[in-house]
Amino acid sequence: MNLKNLLFGLGAASAATLVYGALYEANRLTTERLNLRLKRWPSRMAGFKIALMGDFHLRDKFTVEMGCKAVAQAIEEEPDMVCMLGDYVGYWQDSSEDMLLEVFSPLLLMNGNVVAVPGNHDRWNAPEGALDQVFDDLNIKLLRNQVWRHQGVAWAGIDSTNAMLANPIKALGGLKDSDAPIILWHEPDCVDILPDMGALMCSGHSHGGQFTFPWGWTPMHTRNGTKYVRGYFPNAPTPLYVNRGLGTTGPPSRLNCSPEVTILTLDPA
Repeated sequence: MNLKNLLFGLGAASAATLVYGALYEANRLTTERLNLRLKRWPSRMAGFKIALMGDFHLRDKFTVEMGCKAVAQAIEEEPDMVCMLGDYVGYWQDSSEDMLLEVFSPLLLMNGNVVAVPGNHDRWNAPEGALDQVFDDLNIKLLRNQVWRHQGVAWAGIDSTNAMLANPIKALGGLKDSDAPIILWHEPDCVDILPDMGALMCSGHSHGGQFTFPWGWTPMHTRNGTKYVRGYFPNAPTPLYVNRGLGTTGPPSRLNCSPEVTILTLDPA
């Protein structure tokens, strides 16, 4: 085989992989269920169940359809809390409010048991306070560098690092020794700068790498989403779970990295 034929073959294989990933893998919504035993989790909170979703990147009817499926799947699991991890829109556009309302209105069924943090994409072209208003109307608690005590948990929500809005000192300064803290922060690699004080940190942002080849190679990475790409990291400075997200950036395709709703059941170690 000469070089020209080899390059043509590689190009054709790459194109086929992208098409497969767009038509199948990017639409194969999965539910990951894990039971985590956490050293800072109190016995009074044994069996507490949270649903994680993030990186919706709403921008068209296809991303809205995926978002609606994910929200329905999360509610069906009957979690104690739904946690949303940022990047609800790909970028803000005239239709963003309508898309957000269509996808997240069913969360009104959670009766206020929904907590969220912003992602970096949520600032792109967004009017000041636009996301906050939509979430307020839907009874979703959006945390920007603050602590919210609810359902026996201290939810510490930190704003996006990549959007240059994170203030972990302000957020974590509100924690008490008696708290059972869960930290929500869009960018997972930021766990390395946290003091050892949280029971668990939950993140998105990395999309799980979006493409993972059979030998483990993941070519796509995001800034502050390179070290901790997907799954559970019990030995991170704070135990960390990274959700693979629901949407995509770059090519609207995935490989061996399907969209994910995560159900975590938390018990004391």
